[in-house]
Amino acid sequence: MAKSLSLDIRERVVALVGEGLSCREAARRLRISAASAVRIVQRHKVRGSVAPTPRGRPRGGGKLDAVSRFLRREIEARPDMTMPELADRLRDIHDVRADPAELSRYLRHRLGLTYKKIPHRDGKTGQAGARRAIRLAAQAAAEDAC
Repeated sequence: MAKSLSLDIRERVVALVGEGLSCREAARRLRISAASAVRIVQRHKVRGSVAPTPRGRPRGGGKLDAVSRFLRREIEARPDMTMPELADRLRDIHDVRADPAELSRYLRHRLGLTYKKIPHRDGKTGQAGARRAIRLAAQAAAEDAC
């Protein structure tokens, strides 16, 4: 995607058209496309400004900012909670719908919470949640029996 034209060029287009030149003549003189000159002049008529609109996708997460304390408390209370479980709790308690992927991005980028898999003793990654806790308890019991 090309860069936006500078404010200087945009203001000069409006000034040239204001002096009586057509959009095409102003565009030719400033070496920009005629379509860009037309859009700039239309934007000036409608908005009163020639500034470009913000580019890219708008940043999300605004709805989750209101419940960030709740999310942090839930994660601290149950660190092995999955994102779908967290999304369900959020919907049930606060009536806020959030996709699990959205929650994951919010926790990582806005709250700085990350999840590191803890490897099993033989170097393989362990299973998450209750199954892992049962396996670790069984291993500890077996070691104590020896």
